[in-house]
Amino acid sequence: MRSAQFGLRNLAVLFLAIPLGMALLFWSVGINSSNAETTATAAESVAAWEKIATVVEHPRCLNCHQVESPRQGDSSRLHVPLVVRGEDNMGVTGMRCTTCHSQTGNNPTSGVPGAPHWSLAPLEQNWQGLSSGDICRQVRDPKRNGNMDAERMITHFADDELVGWGWNPGPGREAVPMPRAELVEHVKTWLAGGSECPQ
Repeated sequence: MRSAQFGLRNLAVLFLAIPLGMALLFWSVGINSSNAETTATAAESVAAWEKIATVVEHPRCLNCHQVESPRQGDSSRLHVPLVVRGEDNMGVTGMRCTTCHSQTGNNPTSGVPGAPHWSLAPLEQNWQGLSSGDICRQVRDPKRNGNMDAERMITHFADDELVGWGWNPGPGREAVPMPRAELVEHVKTWLAGGSECPQ
């Protein structure tokens, strides 16, 4: 009788252990695959940059990566009223970015766009008049990209609220031309292949 009870107990433990073990195995595989590093060749890195360039050269990004004055709209027309950079990239006295642009989001009543940290990009991050290759070399250079390493750059593209505005620019403005998650994957590939740039 005891051996039969012992056998039943062991069988019950076995039936509980197998699903638990399988769950732990699949959980472990999921963790390892989500943390797996992206690998890429130099050619794949350049190809990934070409995809990234369709975003960084889009008006939603390029309009604020200017030397002295931001641009507006899908046609990148000169900002009206005329705004100039100022010492902190947010305009000058009497014509500050925050005079019109909310730091919390788009204004649905006036149509004026807004997002946290709304301002011109720092001067060292100017893309005005640069080729795709020159923008690429600027973006990968920590001295000109806000001192971002690869991890911070991925976070910047994936989570930065001002960058995210490009996908939610408000009525009358074209959004960035690819899903944000897809852009992040291209950034990972570009970095993994050595941050290669076209000529």
